[in-house]
Parts: sequence; C-alpha cells; structure tokens
Amino acid sequence: MVDLDSLKADIDSIGNQIKQAKSDKLDKSVIDPLVKQLLAKKQEYADYNNGIGVDGKPFGTVSNATSSKKKDPAKAQASQEVNPENAAKKAAKKAEKAAKKAAHKAGGGGATATAADSGKKNPVGASTPPPVVPPTSVAATNTVKANTTTTSAVVDGPNVASAVSNFKVAPLQIVINPNAPKHGVMDRPYMALAVSVLTNTDVDLQITLAPRAPRAMLGLENGTLVGDLAMARFLYRRAPAGPCNVLTCTIEQEALQTSWIDYASSMTQVGVDQRLKGLAMTLEHALQTRTYLVGYSLSMADLALFAVLGWPCALTQKTAILAQLQDYPCATRWVKMLASHPALQKATQLALGDAEEAIFNHDDVLEPMVSGMNVLEGAIPGQVVTRFPPEPSGYLHIGHSKAVLLNDYYARRYKGRLIVRFDDTNPTKEKQEYQQSIVEDLELLGVHPDVVTYTSDYFGAIQAKALQLIQEGKAYMDDTPQEQMKEERANRIESKYRNSQTPEQAQQLFLDMCEGKPDTETWCLRAKIDMKSDNGTLRDPVLYRQNLTPHHRTGITYKAYPTYDLACPIVDSLEGVTHALRTTEYNDRDEQYQWLLKALGLRRVRIHAFSRVNFQYTVLSKRKLTWFVDQKLVNGWDDARMPTVRGVVRRGVQVPALKAYIYSQGASRRVVNMVWNSFWAENKKILDSSAKRYMAIDAANHVPLTVVNGPTVDSNTFLTAAFHPKDASMGERAIRISKDVILESIDVEGIVEGESIVLMRWGVVKITKVEETDGKVMAITGEFIPNGDFKTCKRKLSWMAKVSSNATVVLTEFDYLVSKDKLEETDRFEDFVNENTLATTTAVGDAGLKTLQQHDIIQLERRGFYRVDRPYISDAKPIVLFMIPDGKTKSMSGMTGKLIHH
Repeated sequence: MVDLDSLKADIDSIGNQIKQAKSDKLDKSVIDPLVKQLLAKKQEYADYNNGIGVDGKPFGTVSNATSSKKKDPAKAQASQEVNPENAAKKAAKKAEKAAKKAAHKAGGGGATATAADSGKKNPVGASTPPPVVPPTSVAATNTVKANTTTTSAVVDGPNVASAVSNFKVAPLQIVINPNAPKHGVMDRPYMALAVSVLTNTDVDLQITLAPRAPRAMLGLENGTLVGDLAMARFLYRRAPAGPCNVLTCTIEQEALQTSWIDYASSMTQVGVDQRLKGLAMTLEHALQTRTYLVGYSLSMADLALFAVLGWPCALTQKTAILAQLQDYPCATRWVKMLASHPALQKATQLALGDAEEAIFNHDDVLEPMVSGMNVLEGAIPGQVVTRFPPEPSGYLHIGHSKAVLLNDYYARRYKGRLIVRFDDTNPTKEKQEYQQSIVEDLELLGVHPDVVTYTSDYFGAIQAKALQLIQEGKAYMDDTPQEQMKEERANRIESKYRNSQTPEQAQQLFLDMCEGKPDTETWCLRAKIDMKSDNGTLRDPVLYRQNLTPHHRTGITYKAYPTYDLACPIVDSLEGVTHALRTTEYNDRDEQYQWLLKALGLRRVRIHAFSRVNFQYTVLSKRKLTWFVDQKLVNGWDDARMPTVRGVVRRGVQVPALKAYIYSQGASRRVVNMVWNSFWAENKKILDSSAKRYMAIDAANHVPLTVVNGPTVDSNTFLTAAFHPKDASMGERAIRISKDVILESIDVEGIVEGESIVLMRWGVVKITKVEETDGKVMAITGEFIPNGDFKTCKRKLSWMAKVSSNATVVLTEFDYLVSKDKLEETDRFEDFVNENTLATTTAVGDAGLKTLQQHDIIQLERRGFYRVDRPYISDAKPIVLFMIPDGKTKSMSGMTGKLIHH
C-alpha cells in the first residue's frame, strides 16, 4: 500500500532541490531532470489519491493563480473571500425559500418552521446554513439533485472519467481506494455508508478495497456513481421507508435538507481554515435551540455538514476538530453527538475496511489481531454481538468448536457480547441430555457466554411474525406431499395454492395447524419469494410445520414449530446480534435470511461467512457419529476416538492449542481437509513445555540388566532428577536405583560386549556380558562407570529398577474410526470402518506415577505424551494413560506401539 505522506515528503524534498538549484544558478541540465522527477512524483501522488494533487486540486487543471494574473490582485482576492456571517444568512434564506416552495407544491401552503417553532412537530426551518473544517468526503463536484436518479458517473476531468469507465464495478458494490487520505474531500464514502447504515441497508453493499480505484465508486445496474454525496443520495432514495429507516422525512424536511447539502457543497470550495470558521459560526447559530439541523432526528443535512468537517468520528480527528471549536459550544455539542453515534462510527469503520481499525474512544484500544484472523467488517468496540446457536440434538464436535471459538474470539476482542442460543425448534430430535452436554462442553473449551437463551423463548414472537407474512401476502399454506413439493421446487413449478389462496384463508389454516386441529398435520407454511430463482433456497421454502411431540422445555404449549430458516434471522435481529457467523454451506441461504428480515421490516444483521472444519479420516455428521455409538464401536460420545469436543479433550487436546489452530485457519471461506498431524504438532508445543517427565518399561517385552557394582534392592537407594529438563521450577522427582534393572527389548537389539550405554538420569554402564538365545538378547550384565563420557555412547535408554514399589501402568493407543482420508458423497461410510482402533500395553513405571490425578499430562521419556484418564486406585486398578499424538509419523524411539503412530 502506497504511503501518501512519504510521497508528499519526496515531492517537498525535490521541490527544495529545484529551488536551491535555481538559487545557485545551476545549468538547465541539472534542473530539468529534477523537474521531470518532480512531475512524475506528483503524477504518482495523484494516481493514488483519486486524481487529487498535493495542492488539494484535481491534478492537471489550470491553476487559478495563472488565470488571475490578468485581474487586479486585490479584487481577485476580495472576490474569492467568503464572509462566514453573510454565507450563513444567505443559506438560511435559501433554506427557508426552498422549504416554502416545497410546502406550496405539497399543498400545505404555510411558512416553514423557524427556531421559535421548536415546540411544533417539524421544527426545521430557519436554521442557518452550514459548515467548514478539514476536507471530508462530500463530493461537491458530483452534485446530484435529490429527486433525480443518477445512472452514470459525473467526474471532474477526462482522465478521471476515463479511469472510472475502465473500472468494472458490480451493482451495489462500493469500491474504495485504501491509499486515499482518510479525511479528504471525496476520498472516502463516509456519508454514503452512514446513509446505508441508518436506512438498514448496509448489508446489501459489497465493500471492496482497490488500490488502483480512481475514486470511491458505487456500481449501479447501468453505470457507476462517483463521489460520496452522489452515492449517499442514491442510497437514500433506494432505501424503503419504515421503522428501520431513521432518515425517513417529509417533503418539507427534504427541501430543507437539500438546501443544507447545497450549502455544504459550496463550503468545499473555500480554504480549510475559512471553511471551519464559517461552519462553526453557522452551526452555532443554527443549533441554539435545536439538536439537529432539520427535524427531531439525524438527517442528510447533519451528515453533509459532518462530512465537510472531515467526518471527525475517529478519536484523533475528533480531538483536533473540537480543539478548534472551543468558542462554539453548540457546534461542539453537535460534533460530539454525531461522533458518538453508533451508525456513524460503523460507517467510519466500513469506509476504512480491513486496512485499519478506527479508535473512537480512549477505551477502544484493542488487542492485536491474532495471527490468521481477519478484521470483523463494520465492528465497533463495545457494540459487537455474536451468537452461537447449537441445536440440542447431539454432542458438540470439533467442527462446532470452530464456530463457537470464532464467535467467542470476536465478542471478547471487540469488548462485546456472546450469546449462546439453543436452537430448540425440533422437539423430535432434542433432549435435555444434549442440552446439558453442550453447556459442559462449552466449559471444557473455556467459553463463558454473556447470556444463554433459547429459541423456544421466542415462539410467540416468531408465530406473530409468521402471521405478519401471511397478512401481507408474503406467505401461504400448502399441503403438497413432501416428495412432490421437493420435485416441484427443483423444477421451479409453483404450488397450486401460491396465487389462489387469500391471506384470510392462509391465516385460518395456519392458526388451525398451530392449534393441532385434526387433518392439519399435512399443512405447512411457505414463504412466497421467487419460484424462478436460480437460488433454490428462494423457491418458496417451508417456514412452519406441525409437530405434536412434546417439547422438552415448553411441553405441549405449541403444536407447530418454525424452521431454523425462519427462526434464526428473527431471533438474531430481536436479540441485537450484529454479526452472524455462518459456515459457507449456508451461502445460498444467506439471501433467504436477508429476504426474511427485509420482508418483516426487522433490523438487518451482517453475515460473516467462514469455512467449516473438515479433518482427514474423520466423520462429523451427527447421524454417522450416532451410528458408531449405537453399533457399540465406541464406548459413548466421550470416547477418545470420537471427534466430539469431550472426546478430543479426553484424547489429550489442549484447549489453548485448539484455539491457536482454529485461529490460524482464520475466518476464511476456503474449505480444506485438515490434517490431524498438523494439529497434534501444534498441541505438542503446549504439552512439551508443561508435561512432567517419567519413565516406564513394557512389562512383557523387556530384558534384565545386572549392574554388578550397583546398589542392592535392600539399600533403598534413590537419585533425583528434574521433572522437566528445561524448567527447574517444576521441581524434582526421586528415582529408585538398584543393581537389577529392566530395559526395553527393542532398545538392546544388536548390543555387544564392550559397548557403553547411557541409563538416562543415572549414568554410563559398560556392557561386560550379553546372553542370547537364537539371536535374541535374553540378559545383559554391565558395570557402572562413574563420571563416564555420555558423548561416546550411542544408546541412551530408558530403564526401571526392578523393585516392588514400581507402578503398573496401562498404556492406551487409538486410531482413526474410518480408514479413508476423505469420504466422498457417494461413499458408504460403513464400508470404510476401521476395525482396529484401540490397543493397550501394560508397563512398569516410576512409583511417582501413582500420585498423578485425572487429566494430568505427562511425558514417558522416549515413548511420548500421555493423559491420565484414570489415576492409580489400587494394584488391581492401576493408572490408565491415553497416548497423545505428537504430529510425527514415527515415535520418539524405536518403540512404535501396537497401532500406527498417529
């Protein structure tokens, strides 16, 4: 991304060199190359600044100074100066005149309201004209009348017009140059985006950052709009009226707003300091007895003046503007009010895109974004609300963990709220058991929602919204058999009831279905959207069905229930969700989601799509996982072979590692099959730093070693070793030593007399005798060498003293449930069931293993990492350790275990 400040510094530097060269009367051969370099830098600056040069004017236009040479300098100066007080009076008169004219055309005939009329319904009139200050994003050069529809770009200069025409912009796509100054006139579409937020239509826009964009642009069906004001007016005209459109106004108010907008546009033509003074005086006069410039609420007039001030929403710009308004209390109050308006702050962030996060208050400073994660579009600190809506029809699996962790991350980072909402709309599948398990699994993941809600709490409200759709002709009742309906939707055939059923008939059928009356079980409610749409989800989807199964929370209160497609957008809007994170498999349904919100006149919710998690050799379908449980191929939903949250945690997954892995994938839309080994490698980083070290030897496959000069068992001799070789703070463990030792059989294969070996944590032993049978080592004798040289020994072995205090240990290994890395849609998963997924080994380990507690993580040296699944209870119930994969395809030593090393 180009740094315009650096370019400007280069231009200043070259300019100074030219001045110095001329002062020194250097030859043209020195000056001319500098001039060419200066022009090239100025051109580059303009290219990346929407065609505006370093002087704030369109690059390449004839300087006013040149044309004014023919005039009297004094007169020219006088003609360019604007008296702020006179400008305010003229604008006030113009506003009043425009309002009278509009009222007369509307048939009202009366005079416009003045400040003295503030007690009346629409006190808008004689507010004085408007503002000035740092350049903002009002495109004065692209003035479009409020009652016109602009279908082509109006730009200044053939170069810019050509650049715009060559830049392809899709309908309702806003293109912003990320290199454009953040507070320059025409640079960022703050006003347009504020209008879209205030009219509840911002989610319809596709905002794109394009470094080569000549200006901020908005794509239309038949052209491109250029400039903030032109875009704002179009979006204002496009937005439907209603309770979610706060900019709705009367004809008289619109006329007054137009006058203020014209004033704002005119003020962009004067210098920054003069503009600020004029705006300050105007605002001070206009806001003596009112909060807003027009009417009782925020309007286009306020937005236009705020834009000319430089859109001082962000903390730095707001502080700078307020410092210059100290003598204007009314103007100061107005700027503070607008700068703190949530819609304007959201517009500011949208205009900046993901290139920068705006800071609006001193408390808004955010933690750096975790590597891999993306900025949440339009997110404002303190205002973000996310939700995780699990259906209580099964246990959470590793795929759900991505959804909940992303929602939790964004809610916490933006200092917002996380809602966990149980989507309990299907009583046939739901159980209290599943609901409770989800609560427990969230605790395992370290997720603590700010509030827990239930869709069933909103059944009454959802039913009322369904009736609204019926009464407005946007939904109808249908009893077409399911298979026939499926076929008709696929072939885009309309239901026989779609255009023949009256709203009254549909309403009665709906109410009968909801009451569970006889012969209504075949009916369902369908939305009337578009049966010809290429998007299948818009072909009149089902919204409500009857279900007489008692609900686990509401009992038999309701006899019909909404589908997820209807309930989700309604409850999202009612609960104040700002960002609905949904997997890409819902992409087609996103349009349906927004249709329902618009059809019901509800607050719109921004959708943030991300790819679902898929792992190799893993099935995540609830139906398929239930099959494994029902077939007794696993020991329940918490079996360590299951990809459920409780299953993987039992296997040894560390939640911080899981979070780091999920975050590293980010909220991208690209669907990939994750490799388990890469996750286990991430998991190992946490295990390695915190796992205490112990040793254990296979109880069945070992070889005795006699250390002839070692201590006897009766001497009860110990040595000490650090629990962790790199962290002394973890303490030390006692290790029993004696002359009788056991070694792993695989470790002594090929050992010869005279060879020296290292017994880890003890010392060097020189082998003096090797006993073999049929080439297999059966016993070894050796001599302990005090202060022996470790470096000369090739074998560094784990071992155990042969003493009665040792712990019996059951080591458990696991493998994948399916044998194919990626199951295709045509595959029967039952054909790829892995029949060998569990193996156990009995080992002899350190006596200290008996002190471990459930869930402790340890490392058995040269074997691997293990989680304590069952602590030591008695010799009859020894400690049970679950092996944790480390991401390697080979084990730490030659001890490969009984299963493939996953």
